Amino acid sequence: MAFDFRLLPGLTLATLLVALAGSAGAQSVALAGLLGSKALLVIDGGQPRSLAVGESHQGVKLISLQGELAMVEMGGKRQSLRLGGAPASVGGSGEAAGGNRIVLSADSRGHFMTQGQINGRSAAMMVDTGASLVSLSAQQAQQFGLAYKQGRMQGMSTANGVIPSWRIKLGQLRVGEVTLYDVDAVVSEGAMPYVLLGNNFLSRFQMNRNNDQMVLDKRF
Repeated sequence: MAFDFRLLPGLTLATLLVALAGSAGAQSVALAGLLGSKALLVIDGGQPRSLAVGESHQGVKLISLQGELAMVEMGGKRQSLRLGGAPASVGGSGEAAGGNRIVLSADSRGHFMTQGQINGRSAAMMVDTGASLVSLSAQQAQQFGLAYKQGRMQGMSTANGVIPSWRIKLGQLRVGEVTLYDVDAVVSEGAMPYVLLGNNFLSRFQMNRNNDQMVLDKRF
């Protein structure tokens, strides 16, 4: 049986283990590789451990695995991990500092996809420069526990006519290591497979694109 095992080029497990070992006082986890349908996780600088979706080890549970993105739960919080990306941590002195940079890679269709969180709940997201605001469907809003119908109702023009929508604020929007607060968003009745990261989100960053990589550096 052949397995798909991938490790980021130039990244050795020894280097990764040393980096993780230095994060004393916090539980750290990094996505070191992919083994078939399993994620290869390095937890607290230990030996790599393969986990399938739903499995746990040392208090870390693999929630989902999509491409080179894994969602894990640890310390009661969910974190998004990218293959070869920076380790996520819970506890210790570094947790509250947050991050200021998001690095996204285009998929085979040229879309910039990522796994993020809305008010602590996992969400598949896509950058959409054609959207004025962060946008999500009513079904997604219900899954995230948003009382969107308390927002300001308005009409939204689509190819199928005008549909109801609601203007709301998201208390917390997290992508990678960056968290934004009180983000304007619009919820509509139309079907939507992803949360769209519109221009009001992108305007908070200095955006640089180089071929299939997009780097967002937080401005405010």
